[in-house]
Amino acid sequence: MVAPDPVDARLLAMLAEMGRAAVHELAARLGMDPREAATRLITLSGSGLPLLVGVECDPNGIRKALANSVAWGSYTGPVQSGPVPGGPVQAGPGHAVRGTPSGAYPPAPGTVRGTPSGSYRQGPPSGPFPAQPHPVPTAQEPLNTWGPPQSSSWARGDHAPAPKARTGKIGSTLETEGLEGARFTIQLVEVVDPADFLFTAAGYKLADGERAVVVHTELANTGTVTFNALPDMYLVLMTGTGETVGKAPVSLSSRPPHKIGVQPGETAGGHTVYVLPENTVVTSVRWSSRPETDLNTLVWTVDD
Repeated sequence: MVAPDPVDARLLAMLAEMGRAAVHELAARLGMDPREAATRLITLSGSGLPLLVGVECDPNGIRKALANSVAWGSYTGPVQSGPVPGGPVQAGPGHAVRGTPSGAYPPAPGTVRGTPSGSYRQGPPSGPFPAQPHPVPTAQEPLNTWGPPQSSSWARGDHAPAPKARTGKIGSTLETEGLEGARFTIQLVEVVDPADFLFTAAGYKLADGERAVVVHTELANTGTVTFNALPDMYLVLMTGTGETVGKAPVSLSSRPPHKIGVQPGETAGGHTVYVLPENTVVTSVRWSSRPETDLNTLVWTVDD
């Protein structure tokens, strides 16, 4: 077997750490394009490594999507089998799934802002389906901010509604929309700062002059479209100097991470870990559906 290049080595190291994960989640932790990660994993799987790249779905959801494809009128081919970026990846047998809830959370020192909520409810993951023309909205189904794609209102800004309030404090629940028409609310439940004890208890080490922060958020899908992304993919900390701190590629067994996919009517929670300089002042937490900010970006102020 040919030795893997540095990118493959990072993929394998993270996969060995997690044991089992969806490709989207694995790619997000490494800051990679999920399609590139999937291609590399499939190649590595065929090289003789004890690595299985698979795919799973919600059977009822897939059957419903296939039934609706006749009405959409643009999907006529067969369903292709084989690995896709949203499928699970498992490195050999006997590996535990990291981040599985393990009962009550142990207390941790440091400032805990907010009140932890109860159980987590996670619906079955559902991968993206081929893009289809949007149906004409009815009176009960309001238009998206910029109108249906491919329509004249999509490119026009004169009919765009005024931006909604997208700011709050720890404990606030804010409403927003996703890139695929999903409607949901996100609550910033708590911010544990510092969270060094949780970080080291999970087997990780902080360098001198570093500290850990853990942010707990919950996403409630209030619409009729499945939320298919990782809820905290672009959840960042804002500092007093205007810089952003992205999530660390680690997960804590005592504070389960987010999983990909939230079905309509369901609520899913998760924890995001950050590592930053010890003296850095965190002023706010920002959520976006994409790397850059837009009208749907949410911001929660963190009080000192």
